[in-house]
Amino acid sequence: MHRDETFRRALPLVPARTALLVVDMQRAFVEAGQALEVPAARNVVPRIQELLAIFREKGLPVVFTEFTYSPAAPLLVGELHPEHRPAVPGAPTGFGFPSSSCLLGEDNLRVVSELAPRADELVVSKHYYDGFNGTVLDGALRARGVTTLAVTGTMTDICVLATVIGGFNREYRLVVVEDAVATLWPEIQRATLDIIRRAYARVLSAKELADELAGW
Repeated sequence: MHRDETFRRALPLVPARTALLVVDMQRAFVEAGQALEVPAARNVVPRIQELLAIFREKGLPVVFTEFTYSPAAPLLVGELHPEHRPAVPGAPTGFGFPSSSCLLGEDNLRVVSELAPRADELVVSKHYYDGFNGTVLDGALRARGVTTLAVTGTMTDICVLATVIGGFNREYRLVVVEDAVATLWPEIQRATLDIIRRAYARVLSAKELADELAGW
């Protein structure tokens, strides 16, 4: 049983204290042909663009995360996902092979140009799935008086979910924008959004979020 009404009452959207969080919409995940390509992530770019325009027009905070791998910090994620490790000259690249995906210093690390952060917008470099783990994200949001996060990005079941849980554990009120998050398979998208709406956050469409922000 969903608790939509309970969540709506407990997690009211307070526009003046709401930030937009764009999770890992990097070239390494969005662009065709990348070793860790998420094709559906390209489909949500227009919805994220719409929300960026709304938040920027209203002067509300916008924050981006970028997953970053460095051989100087050979964390477990590099063993589980070898694509992040440096490509070996002359060796095969692609899914399952070292491909310099999100590797520190590589161009594919950056947010796609269609969603490019502005100079005054925070870009959080993270080394884990959770955007709060070991980063300045929590402190930066609290310094701006943010209590609610509208979450977008990729992948819904990995970095988005981990960041939502990280925010929930820090008492943030969360909204996940269902048509502005993406992962590899529709059934996993549905299942993850079901988990989120039952335990962690409100799940709204981009239009529903825009409507709630419209009066501010």
